[in-house]
Amino acid sequence: MTPVEASILLIASVIITVFICVILERRVWRYGAYPPVVGTVVHQLINFSTLHHFHLGHAQKHTTYRLLSPARGELYTVNPANLQHILKTNFANYGKGKYQHEVLKDLFGDGIFAVDGERWKTQRKLASYEFSTKVLREFSCKVFCKNAVKLAGKISEAAKSHLIMDIQDLLMKATMDSLFKVGFGLELNTLLGCEEENKFAKAFGELSAQLLRRFTNPLWKLERFLSLGPEAMLRKNIKFIDDFVYKIIQQKREQVSKEHDSLEKHRKEDILSRFLVESEKYHEKMSDKYLRDIILNFLIAGRDTTAGTLSWFFYLLCKHPHIQEKIAQEVRESVCTKNEGNVEGVTMSGFADALTEGALGRLQFLHAALAETLRLYPAVPVNAKVAFGDDVLPDGSKVRKGDMVNYLSYAMGRMTSIWGDDAYHFRPERWIQNGVFQPKTPFEFPAFQGGPRICLGKDFAYLQMKVMAAVLIRFFKFKLRDEEQEAHYHTMLTLHIDHGLHVYAFSQNI
Repeated sequence: MTPVEASILLIASVIITVFICVILERRVWRYGAYPPVVGTVVHQLINFSTLHHFHLGHAQKHTTYRLLSPARGELYTVNPANLQHILKTNFANYGKGKYQHEVLKDLFGDGIFAVDGERWKTQRKLASYEFSTKVLREFSCKVFCKNAVKLAGKISEAAKSHLIMDIQDLLMKATMDSLFKVGFGLELNTLLGCEEENKFAKAFGELSAQLLRRFTNPLWKLERFLSLGPEAMLRKNIKFIDDFVYKIIQQKREQVSKEHDSLEKHRKEDILSRFLVESEKYHEKMSDKYLRDIILNFLIAGRDTTAGTLSWFFYLLCKHPHIQEKIAQEVRESVCTKNEGNVEGVTMSGFADALTEGALGRLQFLHAALAETLRLYPAVPVNAKVAFGDDVLPDGSKVRKGDMVNYLSYAMGRMTSIWGDDAYHFRPERWIQNGVFQPKTPFEFPAFQGGPRICLGKDFAYLQMKVMAAVLIRFFKFKLRDEEQEAHYHTMLTLHIDHGLHVYAFSQNI
């Protein structure tokens, strides 16, 4: 089939899809039993570059609504009571489902974010145990501090020469290096520009947009079959990721096998080593595929979300310099270093060493500013569940078995019904009471989900973000290259700034 013939086939398929949806719309309105219909899934594809604003516009008119699809019902909600019902009260009725697993399995495999039932329970139990260990938390904190200092060193070079830098790109590399070390126990060194490692990071990043497009494109399976456009690139990126990861797993297996008598040493290291040791200890060998899925899900959850949130955080600080200064003052007052008051000033490594659990706990306003960033720019702007059986949501909306129910975190952060008239304003103070950070319910603020599936890495995410932010704000002041320019998102599974975040940094070692 020629490219022209393939294009004609795709156009014809879109027309047929729209026609079917129009017929379905008339049937739904005739019976009138479900939430308002505002369009078809094709409208999402048409509005893909501004997808979250497309949904925000509809959410401001209807807190629960539908888009028609020839394959399944598509419900969208910003109602906190509905979220509590879906994520907690009737948790057993909602999960990833076969469709989402099929969409995501090329990257997520059978990892915790793509499965339900016993496979999810097993991984959840294992991950819950690992994330609760003090050893892993201390190891992670050291890795985060080390890479924060590396990042600060790169920024210092740019600041001395008054160069513009894409801080989002640097944050992506720094968090990837940190999580790769915690996950695999290896130095990836994307921050230092290692070619092969940067290819891995690039492929990893592209896959997020490619997978999200599948949710908005009813013809993605046809494109995959014909190996067209994004689906052809997706296949290429997956192969590169798999080859890279399987090579590391094999190296780790050999390392653990050679040092079988020193298992306790491995227990104090990375997640992959810990899983391999458990496997060896109980003679239940985990397959390379199983390990690949677990670790990649960990990387996906930690890298894109943390780096993306930090990028929006620094964007908002540049737009609100008085808040940037308030956080800088809190950091100076809360983190005490050994050589404070020294004529030569505080070193970056000395400051990082002083970022103890107690010091980080005192950074209440910084924590609030990060939460406020996540409110306006949630790392995962849309999250979907599939209904395993018929149901009725608290607002009266009917759900049919097989329907996909989406909750819109991006839109929820801008709902005046939840956050008040200043919902669009960046105001960290809304999270502070009597000088202490006060969290909201996960059903008003679903940045980390809620209920049994609440994010296990929530504390790790805040830990890494606070370490990175504290180090950079302690030593630099940031300004946008163009202070009038507004940042826009790049539509993908996680929320990144389109075309990066270009800033100047100014040293302030005081």
